[in-house]
Amino acid sequence: MLPALISGCAQLPGELSSAAVPGVVTDMATAKAIHASALVLDAHADIEYAAKPSRYAGPDGVSQVAPAKLQLGGVDAVVMAVAVGPGPRDEAGYAAARKIATDKIAEVYALADDPLNNVIVPRTADELVAAHEAGKTALLLGFQNARILGEDVNYLDELYSEGVRVFALTHMGHNDFADSSRPLYDGDTSSYEPDAEHGGLSDLGRAAIARLNALGGVIDVSQLSRPATIQVLSQTTAPIIASHSNVQALSNVRRNLSDEEIELIGTNGGVIHISAFKGYLFDSNNAQLDADIRAARFVAGIEEDYDYPFELYWEMTDPDRQRTFLSTVSGLLGPGSVDDMLNHIDYVVQRIGVDHVGIGNDFNHGSGIEGYKDASEALNITIGLLGRGYSAEAVEKIWGGNFLRVMRGAEQAANH
Repeated sequence: MLPALISGCAQLPGELSSAAVPGVVTDMATAKAIHASALVLDAHADIEYAAKPSRYAGPDGVSQVAPAKLQLGGVDAVVMAVAVGPGPRDEAGYAAARKIATDKIAEVYALADDPLNNVIVPRTADELVAAHEAGKTALLLGFQNARILGEDVNYLDELYSEGVRVFALTHMGHNDFADSSRPLYDGDTSSYEPDAEHGGLSDLGRAAIARLNALGGVIDVSQLSRPATIQVLSQTTAPIIASHSNVQALSNVRRNLSDEEIELIGTNGGVIHISAFKGYLFDSNNAQLDADIRAARFVAGIEEDYDYPFELYWEMTDPDRQRTFLSTVSGLLGPGSVDDMLNHIDYVVQRIGVDHVGIGNDFNHGSGIEGYKDASEALNITIGLLGRGYSAEAVEKIWGGNFLRVMRGAEQAANH
């Protein structure tokens, strides 16, 4: 049974549920101590510009992983995704993507430059641990979408030199390096990209994986197509992560992970980070919910079939129509819950073990569920894990220990 959750981690009840699993810690003081001791790490959040309003920020208009929220929730580290969406695959498109990446990197360093934030940008696993021990918040730099690279594998070296340490080759839509799990929809032709442009990785993609192994970067397979993920796992010389990918068997979303991928990531020694995003957590076996989502999509004038409840929102050019569609589907899905998220964690643990699961919320891009709306409520995940029978050691692995092991493994592979 899930113990009572707290809001904002500000006021703590005196104890957890009396129906907690026998042998599990049941006092809040111990739960807080476990949370404080752990390296609490979120493996994926999007970067919000401080001076630019965004619908993805919290109700207060502030990033869901703003330093104050991280500190309130006892979150020690976040991988901040230097991400771009789909766009033209030509010189102008590549230049525009690279400009976005440069600006986002600068935004993270600006947070670190303000001493009031108590933030650093670590470049090694040792620096990440040292930041935790010193009571500093660590913002690691991630990368998402090789459209930033254009057709230049060597640009990975420049990104690495700027501090980027986690690398995902795709977002929505294929690029010159790899196939995405979410082919792009062309509203002008009312058709999708083919499911596969390269059959997984292209020659550029394979060269990128080899270069990342040589650099010591952590490879991230979230958003890759299934063939591309399998090919990465067959090539890499280091353990990998999925920074924000849930379980397809529980939520039948194309970009969630199949059992085959889950098993292979376990064999690789990698880690699957579960997201607090209701669009990846909903019960896809609920027939009424499925019918309601299809009806909402029909009213919005988009295809009835879907691989993801919000699919095609990106391609809506009318902002009012897009806003109405997103609001309708969000209402159908409900707020989501910590229990939903824990179900996905349990599934991975039962399938490949507690050494291969973590947390990567996708905050600032639609994530946030009841009891875990932003980083300030991270303690609720610890409470929930303890309530399901996880030990203090397991909680520490799930929160950041497993990611740290992969980061060290990537560094060690580069040195051999």
